[in-house]
Amino acid sequence: MMNETKEIQTFSHKQLAVSCFNKVWDLLDQENRTFEEDEQMIHLSHSSFWHWGQVEEHTSQNISIGYWQLARVYAVVGQGETALRYAQRCIDESEQANLAPFYIGYAYEAAARAYAVLNQDEQAKAAKNTAFEFAEKVIIEDSKKQLVADLNNISY
Repeated sequence: MMNETKEIQTFSHKQLAVSCFNKVWDLLDQENRTFEEDEQMIHLSHSSFWHWGQVEEHTSQNISIGYWQLARVYAVVGQGETALRYAQRCIDESEQANLAPFYIGYAYEAAARAYAVLNQDEQAKAAKNTAFEFAEKVIIEDSKKQLVADLNNISY
């Protein structure tokens, strides 16, 4: 009975994490969000992150992606300091776990975006350049194109 309950809880946390993560993307894709939708997006990204942390078999990659999404959401809503805090957590997690260049590149992409929101152009440029260096190491061509496209959308 204990193992069955554990499996149900794990499945539920994973399901909720994915559901919240995907809903954040739906909101990010909206061109004109209301203040309430921005707030919902923030809460959903935190919920997704928390639920991933409750899944026993979560990985450093899951945590890195969660920190990245938090940084992206906070950058999009104009909260640069909070975006930078999560971007740095993403960088730390990604580098300590020696994740693939795609994930480390996106960690620096998040930092570049946060610095851009804070109008710290030199830091944004440096983070963006570091992200481009990691993008060059990405083996899967579609993933590389995605990262480069996102980097090219950062202006400062």
